[in-house]
Amino acid sequence: MGISDEVRSAARTEFVFGNAAPARKLAVCTGGVSLSGPERAEILAVLAMDEIEGVAQGAAVALAKVTPENFATALAQADAAPAMMHYCAANLASAPGIADALAQNASCPVKALEKVTSHLSTASIQTLLENLERLTSSVVLINALAASPNANAEQRSFLAEMQKGAPESAELQEAVAAAEPDPTKRKTLLERLATMNVLQRVKLALTGGREERIILIRDSNKVVQRSVLQSPRLTDAEVESFASMTTLTTEILRLMANNRQWMKNYAIVKNLIFNSKTPLDITMHQLARLTPRDLKILSTSKSVPETLRSTAAKMIVKRSEKPE
Repeated sequence: MGISDEVRSAARTEFVFGNAAPARKLAVCTGGVSLSGPERAEILAVLAMDEIEGVAQGAAVALAKVTPENFATALAQADAAPAMMHYCAANLASAPGIADALAQNASCPVKALEKVTSHLSTASIQTLLENLERLTSSVVLINALAASPNANAEQRSFLAEMQKGAPESAELQEAVAAAEPDPTKRKTLLERLATMNVLQRVKLALTGGREERIILIRDSNKVVQRSVLQSPRLTDAEVESFASMTTLTTEILRLMANNRQWMKNYAIVKNLIFNSKTPLDITMHQLARLTPRDLKILSTSKSVPETLRSTAAKMIVKRSEKPE
C-alpha cells in the first residue's frame, strides 16, 4: 500500500518547511524514510544545503540517483522549495523538462532562471515575457533570453525593445504636454523621464501613478505601452480614455479588446469602435453592442472605415424592420 497523502504532506512539511531532527535527515539520505519520488527529489535538494555534518554529503550522493522526471514534477508545485529550484538550475538545466518547469513556476527565483535560458522552449520564453514585473527585475535575464537559440523572431523583437535606451526628446515632450498642463510639473516630469531607459520606464508604468501612465501609454516603445496595461493600479476610467486614442498602436488596442473584464464596460467598447485605429475585425465583432443612438452616429462618422460605417447603416435598417 502506498503512503497516504496526509503522511506525504507531513513528511514534506517536516523536511522542507520544518526543523527535522538530524537523525531523520540522515535517514532520508540513506533511504530510510518512505517518500514519493518528487518528494524525495525536493527534500534531498534542500538537505544538500544543510549545515549538519554528513547530511549535505549524504544528500549529494543520493541526489545522483534521482531522475529528472521527479524533479520536474516537484517543480510544478506552487510552493516548491527555492533550494530545489537553484539546485535544478545549477545541475540539471539541460535535462528534459527542467528548464521549462522552472520558467512555468511563478515563484521561481530570477537568479535560477538566468542560468537556464538557453534550454527554454519558445513557449516558456513567452511565459516569461508575459510577466513584465518578473522580467524587468533582471537585466541579466532579459539579455540572456535575447540570446536564447529558441526565441522566435517576435520574441527577439520584443526583447530588443526592452534593451533600448532613453526616449526621443520630441516624442517625450509631446507625451508629457498632453498629460500634464501645469508647466512646472511638466518640466519635472520631462527631467525625470528623459534619462530613463526602456526597462526603467516599464517599471514606472507598472508601479507609477496616473500621470505617469497617461504619459507612458503614448511612449514610442510598444513594451512600455503594454506595461501600462499590466499596471495593477490601472482604472477603467483610464482604459476608457486610452481606447479612444488614435495615437496608440493597433497591437495595444487589440490587447484592450482581448481583455474580457474591460470589454464588459460599454464606454470602452464604444471608444474602441469609434477609434479609427482599432482593427476592423474587432469593431465589426462588437458593432451589435452599440445603442441605437451611438449606431446612428457611427453610420455618419467620417473618421471610421467605410466598411464599418456602411455596416452600421445596414444594421439600423435591419433593426427598424418590423417582424411579419
